[in-house]
Amino acid sequence: MDVEGKIALVTGAASGIGFAYATELLRNGAKHVAILDLASSNGEESAKKLNAEFGNGKAIFIVCDVTKAQEFEAAFTKTVKEFGGLDIVINNAGIMDDARWELEININLTAVVRGTLLAFQYMGKDKGGKGGVVVNIASTAGITPAVYFPVYSGTKNAVIGASRSFGHPFHFEKSGVRVLTMCPHITHTQLITEGADRALIDNEAKDQLSGYMKTLSMQTPESVARGVIKIIKVGENGSVWMVSDGEPACELDIPNSPVKKQKA
Repeated sequence: MDVEGKIALVTGAASGIGFAYATELLRNGAKHVAILDLASSNGEESAKKLNAEFGNGKAIFIVCDVTKAQEFEAAFTKTVKEFGGLDIVINNAGIMDDARWELEININLTAVVRGTLLAFQYMGKDKGGKGGVVVNIASTAGITPAVYFPVYSGTKNAVIGASRSFGHPFHFEKSGVRVLTMCPHITHTQLITEGADRALIDNEAKDQLSGYMKTLSMQTPESVARGVIKIIKVGENGSVWMVSDGEPACELDIPNSPVKKQKA
């Protein structure tokens, strides 16, 4: 899909990677972008920045807590009403906070599932729409174990599994909606820089983790955003992609069936 002229909705987009997605969409010619985030965020200011750079009315901020089903659907309804349609949905909102693991599951997994179902409802050809693209944001922590954040890792594993399943031809043939997964590697955001305090470990281990995280080489949100634009344009339905160390997005080869290990 060519991004030019398209209408997009991005969750958790007031700052960080989400704001980078919104910016890159408009930079690549998107007609409009709806920024969804909490009332306590700087969403209004972020929308003003985008409108100042790309043109008045290009972006709107919609207050939305993605853990609240009615608010989430209302945000989709408002986006379609304001802009006249919807073509791209990026389910980006997420936290890395195993100390509040129930909330973490609600944001990282339940809301992504709900956002995907809403995308099918509002963009699906079988629902009167034109089809479209959903990008669900997972993490490389959904591919490899994250020892200090097992619940976070579990939610991202689940996002990959759900997205690949939603991305099966069975769903696409009816809806015309592609579902893609992006797995960013370590990226310079508050989710990472302040992550040590949110792990379910003792204070000594937190100090060790904090020191370790300061030594990590982190890519920029902008490099991840460029990767998302790429997969919107060329990604096959159900595919899973990674952006690491600021390099171009690359597709991951994940087997569709279990691979048996050879007996010794």
